[in-house]
Amino acid sequence: MRRRALFWKCLLAANLLVWGMLVLLQTSSGQERKPQQPFANAEEQRMQMIELLQETNALLKEQNALLRSGKLRVVVAPRAGEGAAEP
Repeated sequence: MRRRALFWKCLLAANLLVWGMLVLLQTSSGQERKPQQPFANAEEQRMQMIELLQETNALLKEQNALLRSGKLRVVVAPRAGEGAAEP
């Protein structure tokens, strides 16, 4: 009975020691953590959206120029893993 009680006490002490080390390891990080803002930065989001819209607009202009020029070619290739077309 005493051995069982001693076993549980040692197990509890080891568990507390491990948890204590994990807590100290987490809080003693050498890197400064960037404070997180409670909300996303709206100005940065707007700038990202504007950049994406400008890129999309440039791609659409390029696509429209190809369509208007008549030099657009469509090439159909078999999908990967498929054999030659069946007759």
